[in-house]
This record gives sequence, structure tokens and C-alpha cells, in this order.
Amino acid sequence: MDATGWSTDAATDSALRGHRGASDAAGVAVLGCCAAWSLISATARAGRPEGVLLAVLAVIAGYACGRIGGALVPVAASCAVGLGGLCLALTAPYAAPAPDVVTPLGRVGATAALLALSAGALCCAAWSARQRPLRVVLHLLAACSVVVAAVVDSPAGITVCAGVVLCSLAAARVRSRALGLTGLGLVTAVVAGLGVALAKSALPAGPTASLETWLSHRRILLWRDAVHLAEAHPALGTGPGRFEDLSPTLAQSPLSDGKPHSAVLQMAAEQGLIGVLLLATAFCWLLYVLWRSARSTRVVLAAGAALTAVAAMATVGNALSFTTVTVGVGLLAGISTAEPLTDGPPDEAAAPEFLRDGRG
Repeated sequence: MDATGWSTDAATDSALRGHRGASDAAGVAVLGCCAAWSLISATARAGRPEGVLLAVLAVIAGYACGRIGGALVPVAASCAVGLGGLCLALTAPYAAPAPDVVTPLGRVGATAALLALSAGALCCAAWSARQRPLRVVLHLLAACSVVVAAVVDSPAGITVCAGVVLCSLAAARVRSRALGLTGLGLVTAVVAGLGVALAKSALPAGPTASLETWLSHRRILLWRDAVHLAEAHPALGTGPGRFEDLSPTLAQSPLSDGKPHSAVLQMAAEQGLIGVLLLATAFCWLLYVLWRSARSTRVVLAAGAALTAVAAMATVGNALSFTTVTVGVGLLAGISTAEPLTDGPPDEAAAPEFLRDGRG
């Protein structure tokens, strides 16, 4: 193991590359199944799979570009993604609420997701830098995402950006990436579970009233429509893109984006239980490749925090309906799992023990 924390043992490197190659192959298989199932469901139900296919393609393209950039110039690539995301958040049309968006997690949620990804990329750049002063500067730049969120009037963005930066700073004291990634996965599962429970009216009256105040009553009605459609069509769903045609709530509101504002419930309604399982599998694969990454634990957990923030927002909003967000997810995942092409990569902290002995 050299001073920069990358393994220099040839046998170990060869074994690790084999494991990560298998992980990448598994990811291709999972995303391919997501695309194939959307086509199957669309064919059976006369659906419109273009949105799902575009999202899958965006993630794959972003992941490939992130792996290349992260291998060649990890600091520069992370900075480019982070600063690019901040610029898009400031200039994109959905940086401010549109007239047809009356709930806090619509297009503004996409802006918050973009800001979270930007903060995560800049934190990855900070932990990839060799010099401590540059790390401080880049973390301060990541903290500027909170300011940008305030400028575009995104309370959700302020919260998630602050959370990502704090998680990145806390990662300096975390020794087990497996424990950290498990915690991030549980956070996503809890948020998704609360959304489903709220949609099925399974929560007590007090929490239900509080959540409805924050999310809006109309969003809850959309979720309940999605649950009813999922229960009526549990196997194949109603077909991709058909929620807007079948939702009674949307029928009463012509100014709408046609989404239930929950990736989990949208999958359940439009692609059935298999679609939900594939979505969950894709997220679990993402956590797995982060766990197997040769990058330092600090980089991995900073990226994991940002990706978890996006996943959590996707369970209560329509962030994944925007190509800029899905491309950003792929880019950040690729950068944080890239392998070095030189003997002296910039990560200071050594990769954790499991990279040497195979244990988590």
C-alpha cells in the first residue's frame, strides 16, 4: 500500500479489478433489466417507455463518463461536475417554481437534487486533493451550494446540501464504509416506507397531518391513486407513462406534469412489483459498487451521502424525471468508483481493509 492509500500489490490489484469488473457487469445487467421490463410492461399495457429508457441511458452515459474522468483527473472531474451542477441550478428553467407547481418538491425538488449532487461532487474533489489547504477551499466551495440553494429559494436544497457537507466532514472519522453505506441505505428505505405508509393511510393521525402540511394534500392524493393502481395491476402495472391517463386526481388538474411525485409509487403503479424490485435492486447495486470502490472511504461516503439525498427526494418527488439529475447521478457514481490509471492517485487515506483481505 503506497503513501497515497492505493494498493500497489499486483495480485491484490488483479483480484480487486476482477471483483469490480463483476460488479460493473451486474450493474449493466440490472439497468438492462430495468429497460427491458419497461418495454415488456409498455407492450402489454400500451404504455410509453421513453421516459424510463431515457433515464436508464442517462445514468449509463453519466457513469461511463464519470469513470473515465475520475480515473484520469479525479479532482478536476469532480470540480467540473460540482460547478456545472451549481451553474445549472442557477440558470435552468426549473430553478424557480413554475406556475403549475404548487407543492414544495416538484421542479424545485429537481433543483435540490442537482444541488445535492453538486455538493457531493465538490466534497469528493476535496477528499481527492493532496494538499490540505486545497481540501479546505473545496469544502468551502461545497458549502457554497447552501448559498446557491438559498438564492434559488429551495428550502429542500438548503437542507440536503448542508447534510451532504456535514456527512462529508464526518466521513473523516469513519473507518467502516460498510457501516456508513448501510446507514445511508436504511435512511432511504425509511423515507420510502414512510411514503408508502402515508399513501395507504397507515400512519397515526398526528404524523399524517404534519406530513400532509409539508407535502400538500394533493400530493398525498396522487400517492393514493398510485397505490390503488398498483393494487389493481400488481404484476405488469398499468404501463409506463399511463399514470396521468388513469389518475382521478390528475384528471381534475389540467396543469400538471402527470407524475405521482414518488419514484417508488410510480414504479408500482406503472410497472408493478417487478418494477419496484428492479428499482430497489439498482439502488442496492449502487451502494455495493461504492462499497467495492478503490477510492478512499471519505470519497465514497461523500458521494454516498449525495446519492442518498437524491434517492430520498425521489421517493417524495419527481427528481428522477429530469435528465440533468439522472446524468448527475451517473457522473457522481462513476467518479466515486473510478480506478486510477497511474501509480500515484490523489487520495490520501488508504482504502479500507476489505480491499486488502476481502472482508467488509
